[in-house]
Amino acid sequence: MVDIFEKFFNYTPDFPSKIIRDYHNVSETYLYQGLISQITHIIISQLTDYLQPITKNEQNRLKIKNIYEGERAFIIGNGPSLNKIDLNKLKSEVTIASNSIFLLFNETDFRPTFYTVEDTLVAEDRSKEINKLHGMYKIFPIDLKKYLIPDENTIYINFQRNYKNFPKFSSNFAKRVYWGGTVTFLNLQLAYYLGSREVYLVGIDHNYKQPSPADKIEGNVITSQTADINHFDPEYFGPGYRWHDPKVDRMEQAYIEAKRFYESHGGKIYNATVGGKLEVFPRIDFNKLF
Repeated sequence: MVDIFEKFFNYTPDFPSKIIRDYHNVSETYLYQGLISQITHIIISQLTDYLQPITKNEQNRLKIKNIYEGERAFIIGNGPSLNKIDLNKLKSEVTIASNSIFLLFNETDFRPTFYTVEDTLVAEDRSKEINKLHGMYKIFPIDLKKYLIPDENTIYINFQRNYKNFPKFSSNFAKRVYWGGTVTFLNLQLAYYLGSREVYLVGIDHNYKQPSPADKIEGNVITSQTADINHFDPEYFGPGYRWHDPKVDRMEQAYIEAKRFYESHGGKIYNATVGGKLEVFPRIDFNKLF
């Protein structure tokens, strides 16, 4: 029994405590009735559940934990300032990029280590392009699986879109990830899970101009009729593409929580964006990092 506990402890940390707890619960019911065989049956049935083959998705989630411990990571936003830096400098770095970052792949050899999407509109409107991406880890909420099909490096996550006491920062990316009003908040939780405690933000302008009068607005969903002026490419949310009304104040709350969490766990987040309006994190010159 001890050998089994040791073998599977890394796979599911509460495995031993769960078995022991359940053993204790059933023991009080059955032990004094001499029904040891029933206790054994219950324990074996629970062990069987844990001994089932681990899915490819679970294997991927497990093997990325702390794989970049001690290394720095770059989280790449999609603001207009991204055009002011040389992304080729990041080719040998640990990088996390999102959404329509692939629009610049024809202009640079840079490819992110990790690619993420959490917005349902992006997943639906850009599914054809996203599903063609390969050669990087792709991380998506499980509820986007109907749009974003898996490959050998796809990881689906338990993404909490609705929860109390906003914002929250997850210390265990494999278990759950919290929404923060911006995909950057997901990416910060990922960087922490990867083991990086030195994180640099680039291309996160934290500044959005109002939609054009020609754009169609229904609730918090905007359908563009004009070129996108809020991102590095005018086609990012160009004509026909939908986007959510950004709530900068809400994003800032999430950034403040990320800063608090990182610093309370021995980490640091820096803003290496050229310009922009994000002042939650200390600024640093992107070019001086190389």
